Amino acid sequence: MTHIPLSLYIHIPWCIRKCPYCDFNSHAAPSGLPEKAYVQALLANLAHELPHIWGRKLESIFIGGGTPSLFSAASIDELLCGIRALLPFRPNIEVTLEANPGTFEQDKFRGFREAGINRLSVGIQSFNAQHLQALGRVHNRDEALRAADIARTAGFDNFNLDLMFGLPQQTVAEALDDLQQAIALQPTHLSWYQLTLEPNTLFYQQPPPLPDDDLIAEIQETGQQFIKSSWYTQYEVSAYARPGFECRHNRNYWEFGDYVAIGAGAHGKITHPAHGTITRYHNHRHPADYMQQAMQGKSRSGEQTLTPADLSFEFMLNALRLREGFPLSLFTERTDLATEHLKAGLEQALQRGLLEFNGDHIRPTATGWQFLNAVMQLFLED
Repeated sequence: MTHIPLSLYIHIPWCIRKCPYCDFNSHAAPSGLPEKAYVQALLANLAHELPHIWGRKLESIFIGGGTPSLFSAASIDELLCGIRALLPFRPNIEVTLEANPGTFEQDKFRGFREAGINRLSVGIQSFNAQHLQALGRVHNRDEALRAADIARTAGFDNFNLDLMFGLPQQTVAEALDDLQQAIALQPTHLSWYQLTLEPNTLFYQQPPPLPDDDLIAEIQETGQQFIKSSWYTQYEVSAYARPGFECRHNRNYWEFGDYVAIGAGAHGKITHPAHGTITRYHNHRHPADYMQQAMQGKSRSGEQTLTPADLSFEFMLNALRLREGFPLSLFTERTDLATEHLKAGLEQALQRGLLEFNGDHIRPTATGWQFLNAVMQLFLED
C-alpha cells in the first residue's frame, strides 16, 4: 500500500465538571489527579501498540479530553518525552493540546510550549454569560478573553477557538456577537459547530429550549458569511482556518489516514501493512479500569476489522466533510479497494446534482453540501 499518514490521539478523561451537553468519555476530576500513574499507563499503552505501527513516523499528535490542560506542564513534558523515545516524529510535527479557559496560567502554558506543544485548541463555546451558564461552563467571558492573551504571551502563534451555535434561546445577533468577539482575538483556526443533543447526556434527558430549524439555518448562513468576510476559509463542515493553518490532525481523520489512540475510551484506526486490512479499536473507558489494564498490556476493550462495505461508507462519511472534496484516487490509496465499490452511490449522487465529478476530483455541490447526510446515505449499502 502507498504511504498512509499516521497520527496519535491521546485522551485525558478528567474535567473540572461534566458539561450537560457533553457525550465524550469525561469524568469530574478527583481532588488529587493521578497524573503520574496515568502518564505511565499512556506510555505502556503506546508501547503495546508499537507492533502495529513499526517503522512509521508521526505526522501529528492531539491531546484531547476532558480537559488536558488540568495536567501540569511537567506531566505533559514527561508524556511527550516518553512518546518521542518510542516513535519517530516528522520534522514539522503538529502537537495540539485542548485547553479550557479557567485552567490558563501564564507559567503553566509557557511550560506546555517548552514541552513541545505547538498548537492549542481552546474551548470557549460562547462569550455570553447567560449561554455559558446554560451550557454548564466553568469559565466566564473575561476568562475566555484572557485565555487568548495568555496563549499568545506563552508563545503560541497557532491556536483554535471552539464555538457553538444553536444554544438555548440564542438569537442571530447573539451568535454573531460570539463570532465577532472570537475573531477579534485573531485565532489562526476556528471551530464553529451546532449544539446537538447527544444520547447519554443531561441535555438529552432534559432538553433545553433550542432555536427552531429556520432560526438555526439563519444563524448558520449569517455566521458563515461573516467568517468568510473575516478571511477565514471553510475547509470542513465546522472548521475554518487562516491560510496555512488548517488542523493537520483533523485533516488526517477526514482523509481516512491512520491514527493510533491511547487513553481511556480512545478510538484508533490502523491499516495492516502486509495485507491492507483496516482495524478500528477502542480502549477501556473507565480511567481506573483503563490504567490497570494498560499496565498489563491489555488497553483495548474491543476491535473490528472493516469489511469492504464498511470501508466505502466510512471513507465517504469522512472525505465528504471536506469543502473542496477529494481526488478519487485517494479512495484506493486509503482503502486498498477499487473505485468500483463507490460506483452505485456516485451515479445516484451525480444524477441528483449532489456531487460534481471533475477529472479525478469529487466534491459536494452547493445542494450536496446543504444535504450532506443525504449524500452520505447513498454510500450506505444494505
